[in-house]
Amino acid sequence: MTEPTNQQSQSHVAGLDGRAGVVTGATGGMGRSITAALAGAGVNVVATDRDDRHADELLALTAAAPGTVTFVPADVADATSVAAVVAEAVSLHGRLDCAVNAAAIEFETVPLADCADDDFDTMMAVNVRGVFLSMKHELRAMAATADVRAGHGASIVNIASTNSFRPQHDQPAYTASKHAVLGLTRSAAMDYAQHGIRVNAICPGAIDTPMLRQAMDRRGGEPAAVAKRLSKFERFGEPSEIADAALWLCSDASSFTTGHALAVDGGMLAC
Repeated sequence: MTEPTNQQSQSHVAGLDGRAGVVTGATGGMGRSITAALAGAGVNVVATDRDDRHADELLALTAAAPGTVTFVPADVADATSVAAVVAEAVSLHGRLDCAVNAAAIEFETVPLADCADDDFDTMMAVNVRGVFLSMKHELRAMAATADVRAGHGASIVNIASTNSFRPQHDQPAYTASKHAVLGLTRSAAMDYAQHGIRVNAICPGAIDTPMLRQAMDRRGGEPAAVAKRLSKFERFGEPSEIADAALWLCSDASSFTTGHALAVDGGMLAC
């Protein structure tokens, strides 16, 4: 798995330097890379995750970036925690320009009839309630602080999944949760365009993260065979490839894009 790097130039990213952002799930595979990429493009990021064990690694990774990273531990399923994260971003930087909601879990190995009630509730609490709460507070802050007159609005990017369109076996709750993320994305896109706020989703395919590796271990999947089945390139995607998509959606380069689900999946959904 390729580590994100803050040494790469992000000069191609339109107008992100000096903006303020939030990333949830920031110490995970994709969230970590997204945080590093945003900071590398000059965004001042408040990064959050309920697991702070890797916070020091994230801060070390981004220490030399032109943008700052402040870590605030939080559970995205808890409204008070989420509100505090967004409030911290506004307090530190005076506004909120972009947010990437990457916090998610996946641990299923059984079909729907065998899905435990508590497992379903846990999945929905993080993957759906977490996105709902994050968007709720991010949208309020953006509507109050986004400077549309200066030539840009604000942008929210939600990390959905190819499961939002094409379920995999034995993932009923995860699949339902990722369908819900698209529903929240599209609904907010309709309601907040008038405020200059764009809301989009990225639908990753098989990305080489700890979550994917753990899923293969649980299911006994052989990596080369899994990559061949899930990608037309017959390889796993890198977290940096999701980060590049997030940078574009956060930047002015995507200024006419909202309500969109961008598949970054190696062609998985193409046929």
